[in-house]
Amino acid sequence: MPTDRDTPLLAVLIDADNIPARHAAAILEEVAAYGEPSLRRVYGDWSSQGLASWKDPARDLGLVMHQLSANTKGKNASDIGLVIDAMDILHAGKFDGFVIVSSDSDFTRLASRIREDGLQVIGIGEAKAPEALRKVCNRFILIENIVGATDAPQQPRAAAEASPTKEPPSKAIPMIVAAMKKIDPEQDDYSLGHLGQVLNQLYPDFDPRTFGCAKLSDLLRKTGRFEVFSEAGRLHKVRDKA
Repeated sequence: MPTDRDTPLLAVLIDADNIPARHAAAILEEVAAYGEPSLRRVYGDWSSQGLASWKDPARDLGLVMHQLSANTKGKNASDIGLVIDAMDILHAGKFDGFVIVSSDSDFTRLASRIREDGLQVIGIGEAKAPEALRKVCNRFILIENIVGATDAPQQPRAAAEASPTKEPPSKAIPMIVAAMKKIDPEQDDYSLGHLGQVLNQLYPDFDPRTFGCAKLSDLLRKTGRFEVFSEAGRLHKVRDKA
């Protein structure tokens, strides 16, 4: 089993068939906020012209390209190869967590299996990712929330994807209230940090960016339902004004 480390070591496994290559840099930058992406692999049939756009990002970002030929019609060789590698990596016991980058429901069981061994699983995928895959991860991050506007001049289509229609802040209210009740339904004030942790436990794909906010505190204020204030000049607390 992995030893305790200040920075968790993460194995990043990318399904090239389901993830646009232009988002690779933004994805790895996001991963770095959770740990060291020391193992970086991307899986696909590199003889396919459809995956040619992965060549430059893979070289620039230090991604190891694993060749997986689709020998069986209708069968996704990338899925199978990624799962086999993930199990080998899991059994080696060198990593603290996995990052599965895909929107494919086929990886739901893999994420569940990794969690059974006590490791963290972060999922990264597009908004089309099924609910089952989102919920089985410790945390699921939407690519639409992390891609940067810097793609806009070169990639007009990517720019449209980078600025999807955001959900109204009011839509987050039921989730926030549920997290407060989970902590203590009788409590008046809640620690902002603790509230954020419980929100992610209840809703692995919860992200203030989905609602057009950079931080949870911004989202809470924008709902108009919650008061965010400081206690002793430092500790941020949250109160439901309803």
